[in-house]
Amino acid sequence: MHGSHDDMLRELRRPWLWTNATVMMLGLWLASSPVTFGYHGRAMIWSDVISGVALAAFAGLAFVPRFDFIGRWMVSLVGLWLQLAPLAFWAPTPAAYLSDTFVGALAIALSILVPMMPGMAHHMAMMQPGPEIPPGWTYNPSSWHQRAPMIALAFIGWMISRYLAAFQLGYITTVWEPFFGAGTERVLTSNVSQMWPISDAGLGALAYTLEFLMAWMGGQTRWRSMPWMVSFFFILVVPLGLTHVTLVILQPVVVGFWCTLCLAAAAVMLVMIPFTVDEVIAMAQFMADRVRAGKPFWRTFWVGDTIDGGGPDARTPRYGAPLRALAPAAAWGVSVPSTLVIAGVVGIWLMVAPALLHSSGVAADSDRLVGALVLTVAAISTAEVARALRFINVLFAVWLIVGSWAMGDMPSVAHWNDMSAGLIVFLLTLPRGAVHERYAGWDRFVV
Repeated sequence: MHGSHDDMLRELRRPWLWTNATVMMLGLWLASSPVTFGYHGRAMIWSDVISGVALAAFAGLAFVPRFDFIGRWMVSLVGLWLQLAPLAFWAPTPAAYLSDTFVGALAIALSILVPMMPGMAHHMAMMQPGPEIPPGWTYNPSSWHQRAPMIALAFIGWMISRYLAAFQLGYITTVWEPFFGAGTERVLTSNVSQMWPISDAGLGALAYTLEFLMAWMGGQTRWRSMPWMVSFFFILVVPLGLTHVTLVILQPVVVGFWCTLCLAAAAVMLVMIPFTVDEVIAMAQFMADRVRAGKPFWRTFWVGDTIDGGGPDARTPRYGAPLRALAPAAAWGVSVPSTLVIAGVVGIWLMVAPALLHSSGVAADSDRLVGALVLTVAAISTAEVARALRFINVLFAVWLIVGSWAMGDMPSVAHWNDMSAGLIVFLLTLPRGAVHERYAGWDRFVV
């Protein structure tokens, strides 16, 4: 039995053995980088030498079928460390930062992304075929068309965060800022940024790198074949994304300055959220169905399963289809009612109104904070499965109306501005707006 398992694994892995050899060469590249590129800093030198040797050793170990699982997982863990090491040691040269982050990303991709995750190949080969579209849904939330926006947005966010990290790590002495003067530099060198033991922009770049890789991971049925991956991707995008957005919201309140590129990075993260939640709902419905069918929760969570119903995703345009057919498929499950658009515009207005209406103090901070929150809720609510979250804006509308009377130091025009904005947001929150797709049992929550 053990021999037949090894034989099957050997056949499944045979086309992908080049990934092991490539990782071994990357390890040797990394180990020689400190000498080749003239690293400074003992910690970075030793980290790259040890990590390079470890990559070569674990990738070599993965050539042996029985050690494939442990070898490739260890390669991915070393790759994850390489993403973090330049931040932990404040890599003194850009070559070290570049070498570590690129080799780390490639190591993760070549160990668990390109050749399929360790332990999954055999299970997928044995799994019974199943539907691409979740039962009761009108589209597949795990299709490549659906994941394309997240991949593109994660790459853009990574580019922005890497540039900001280069300033914090001392590789560049100035940073581009088109609107707010020295705002970006003030934010990046503020006490809020420096309270982290590592570069917070570099940490953002790490998060975007992982999001980029995880968006690629798995096939078009990962809502049922890789529930754990969908869950971890959700945790990475939504809670961490909201934390990122919150920190940006606090810029004018705590730091007193805006940062254009920080706002852009937060916008990228915010737009990713609506494209993420539908896949999580499909995965949760699948897990609930499997548990009701008597399947073990944790085994299903880690290795997936099949399910009756649904069908092939014939609706999704295939390769070679014209762009006018491909683009809408990327946005299935996300709709943008005019009510949410206008609420978002009101939120943006509230963020800039204090400067234009000469409001200050607590009243100004309240407007900036509430405006950003209204915009955030409106953006997330464009996901049809999360449309009910728009009612959170009712609370912010009430706060605007009540707060405009409670804060007596507001100029008259600012007072009436808050009253009007609160009433508009309240009225805009009541209509649901158009919903174009169906989500099985979740439809009753799309109110």
